[in-house]
Amino acid sequence: MVTERKARSFGTAPVFFTAISTILGAILFLRFGFAVGTLGFLGTVGIIVVGHIVTIPTALSIAELATNQRVEGGGEYFIISRSFGLNIGATIGIALYFSQAISVAFYIIAFTEAFSPILDKMSFSPDWARRIVSIPTTIGLAYLILKKGAGIGVKTLYYVVAILAISLVLFFLGKAVVADGFKPEPFSMNQGTLNVSFFTVFAIIFPAFTGMTAGVGLSGDLKDPSRSIPMGTTLATVLGMIIYIFIAYKLSISAPADQLVGNQLIMSKIALGGAIIIPLGLAASTISSAIGSILVAPRTLQALALDNSIPLRGVNRILAKGVGEANEPRNATLVTSIIAFIFVFIGGVDFVAQIISMFFMVTYGSICLISFLYHFGADPSYRPVFRSRWYFSLTGFISCTWLMFKMQAFYAMLAFIVMILLYIMISYFHRDRGGMASIFQAAIFQLSRNIQVYMQKKRKAVDSEHWRPSVICVSSNTFNNDKSLQLLGWISDRYGFGTYIHFIEDYFSNASNERAQAIIQKLLAIAGDDNKVFLDTLISSSFTTAVAQIIQLPGVSGMANNMILFEFDKSKPDSVRPIMENVAIARAAKLDIAVLGTSSKNIHHKNGIHVWIRRFDQDNSNLMILLSYIILGHPAWRKGKIRIFEITNRKYADNSREKLTDLILSGRLPISPKNIEILPIEETQSYKRLICDYSKEAGLTMIGFLEEQLKFDRDTFLGFEELGDVLFINASQLREIG
Repeated sequence: MVTERKARSFGTAPVFFTAISTILGAILFLRFGFAVGTLGFLGTVGIIVVGHIVTIPTALSIAELATNQRVEGGGEYFIISRSFGLNIGATIGIALYFSQAISVAFYIIAFTEAFSPILDKMSFSPDWARRIVSIPTTIGLAYLILKKGAGIGVKTLYYVVAILAISLVLFFLGKAVVADGFKPEPFSMNQGTLNVSFFTVFAIIFPAFTGMTAGVGLSGDLKDPSRSIPMGTTLATVLGMIIYIFIAYKLSISAPADQLVGNQLIMSKIALGGAIIIPLGLAASTISSAIGSILVAPRTLQALALDNSIPLRGVNRILAKGVGEANEPRNATLVTSIIAFIFVFIGGVDFVAQIISMFFMVTYGSICLISFLYHFGADPSYRPVFRSRWYFSLTGFISCTWLMFKMQAFYAMLAFIVMILLYIMISYFHRDRGGMASIFQAAIFQLSRNIQVYMQKKRKAVDSEHWRPSVICVSSNTFNNDKSLQLLGWISDRYGFGTYIHFIEDYFSNASNERAQAIIQKLLAIAGDDNKVFLDTLISSSFTTAVAQIIQLPGVSGMANNMILFEFDKSKPDSVRPIMENVAIARAAKLDIAVLGTSSKNIHHKNGIHVWIRRFDQDNSNLMILLSYIILGHPAWRKGKIRIFEITNRKYADNSREKLTDLILSGRLPISPKNIEILPIEETQSYKRLICDYSKEAGLTMIGFLEEQLKFDRDTFLGFEELGDVLFINASQLREIG
């Protein structure tokens, strides 16, 4: 316990100071005058408000999430990975880490601007003159953190925040710049000197607000993260917003627009002792932001490595290693310092700043989405001490996504492409990890429940022209013959819904229940990832009781089941008897009935589907045609076609063709009139023989039957052994095709 207290020694103050010093950073001193000079006071307030529509919901979401779970090292990465799952968490975490690491370079480059009055007088080129300051600063800062650890960094923060506070006080005490014709009109709707769009300026200014979560990265060093993170983050966010509004007002009444735009250190012209205190404040704010970033980034990287999330074997072990009781991430700090040094040497901060903003937006949006999904999912294990509101979280998520594309659509797309590629690589590296955590599952459960309850309350008689199949199948023969599961897959691929029940003939017990659970896993493996059928098992003492039970089950789609599918092996005639004995039960439930007679023949999809119609079962014909169209929508049948055969008396032949052709044309079905064939039959001729002769090579043959037919013809489903698979259909009512 003593070691734990030493290792976790920080309170709320480091979280607050890390965040506020990053919020009131480089953009405040170098770009805020540009914003006021371009958009005026009211336009700049608009930027502040829009920016905080993102940051305040994110701060509230972080506060909420931090009080629901113990936040370990890694800050935002830890919260995201433990909510979305390790693969998605690692994807966002790696992007977040690079944003934090590059931010170190961004702040150091901005730090050199504090010396611009001196550097601009040197004989070197402007870029090399600034490197004289930035490169030694990077090396010195890296040495300081590597040698002394987070403790010295946090102590340094207290001093730089004090300097920052003094510089702001002296700025507010300063006087307006003397300029001819300058008349302060802060509430004027006129813009400044440049014709620049609101979102262009927003993209430049937004990094000012991204420091809000900087203190969260210290989570592994906090005594009480669930208290310090909410308090420190929320206080820094709100205080930062208030200060920015007052700074915008002070700038608008203290200098004309052309000077606000043209002089990036215009604050030094306004503040008392500005020539010294503003460069000093800029230096303090930027170096404190750099310290904050170089404290946070290695801890994110170390947390990624501890989760073995970096897709490079061996690297995780090196980067996860810490030093001392506080487990200081020395190796991760060294890597972060190298990345920062590279970008400091390169210089060009504008491009880097926009990419940083995009990845921070992705992070903030993810945090808000997590909070919203937890609210929506109503997970009973989600019990935060501090609660935000779901509409705040949803607003933050939508705002992040929208603003990314408003700021710069190209960089937004680039950010998403990078994230997708990262996710693919990490998922390949960690195939054993789930892509999503229970947070999505809980939200999906809630959504499914609400939809089903709504549909039940609003359910009306469905117009027959909008009919779609919702099929439930019962079979005990799954592992010997999975053709009924395949058929359900074809029906459910695009237009219909399918539930497959594997029947276990047994009495319910602990042993039979465990057996059922194991069978479900086997069913999932057989079905594969592309199959859209819902799979389950049913333990029952007999096939009849099983049928009676499943016809009472609700449809998993939210709509009631309207068809039951049985299957039997045509080579085993006795296997059809239980089905015939239970047709009446299914008919009592007013379900359409489908009976699949399976064959040992392979399915030749390219040979298409043959639909057989007889004059006495016209009600079945429309259902068979609709089902054949639905099945043909599956990719496996893409080369197949539908052929319709009608067996009729010779005198009705012409009339039958005309009716079928009109039905196909009016129903806009992809069936060529050439594929409609009318077959006259003599009274002495066997219709089964005719079907076998014409459909011997068909991929699937459909034949209608009547319930009454089973009473006098016990061989209704037999006599088709020469065919491949045969689907017998009995419609409960006429299905209109229109």
